Amino acid sequence: MSPPLILAAVILLFAVTAVAAYFMMLELGRAGRLSKRIELAVKGYEETKEEVQKPEGTLLLRFVSAFGMAIARSGLLSGKTLAEMTATLEAAGFRGGRGLGLFIGAKILLAILMPAFLYLLFHNRAHNFMWLAIIFGGGTMAGLLLPETLATNMRKRHLTQVEAGVADALDMMVICADAGLALEAGLARVAQEMAVLNPALSQELTQTSRELQIGANMRQAMESLGARTGLAPLKRLSTTLIQSLQYGTPLTQALRSLSAELREEALVAFEERAGRLPTLMTLPMILFILPCVFLIVAGPAILNVMKMFGK
Repeated sequence: MSPPLILAAVILLFAVTAVAAYFMMLELGRAGRLSKRIELAVKGYEETKEEVQKPEGTLLLRFVSAFGMAIARSGLLSGKTLAEMTATLEAAGFRGGRGLGLFIGAKILLAILMPAFLYLLFHNRAHNFMWLAIIFGGGTMAGLLLPETLATNMRKRHLTQVEAGVADALDMMVICADAGLALEAGLARVAQEMAVLNPALSQELTQTSRELQIGANMRQAMESLGARTGLAPLKRLSTTLIQSLQYGTPLTQALRSLSAELREEALVAFEERAGRLPTLMTLPMILFILPCVFLIVAGPAILNVMKMFGK
């Protein structure tokens, strides 16, 4: 098949998919309006009004998200697979079903379009089965793995930011507790104050505060915070708060102790990383520094020996 025919087939497939996704988006709009109403009831009308009026993204992102949500609801993917994808996206900071739809849609569309793009790029060399297998197999694998790799990297970066701000959040919670604020109000206040310093941690604390507002008890909300991120500091924070509420231990004292422990552990981690630097610098020194030193020290002697033998 000639490249123009391949290109025409790809464009036709993309157009058919776009039309199908448009009708899917019309159907999914009802669920989106319902979720916005629930969010209005939880957060308050004035706070959410501006967010509702914001555009939900470009037409391409909306199309990919709607296409992915249609695949997720079709039953082609198992519940376990969807749960794992949702957990990965939530740990990366994506909330709601739109992130899941965008993730699934990007994987499928890239798996279809990437081989076609590679074939158009290397069609002059695709004359045997090996090249065709490399182009279509490699393109499909690259299209499937690219969104997952990006989501994994975003998850690591998000969790690193969250872990870096836990100690500061604990200090703010101690201040809120000393000021007489309840734990729920203190969490909301800390989430608001951390929005500029650490947006990732502020997002997690805001999610916990919303869960408390819609009726979840403190134990469930704290356990959800630790399980959602999987970070040891937040799990210890949730355990500390649960024990403080259950046994009546002083909250400020427990938070101060936990904050001091986290800062000490961070200092020990920095010292360990600094202690590994000499070992890590050994190979670069051997490869880049010692050859230069050898040339500077032994270079003149080598030149003199070459001149002597030349004469």
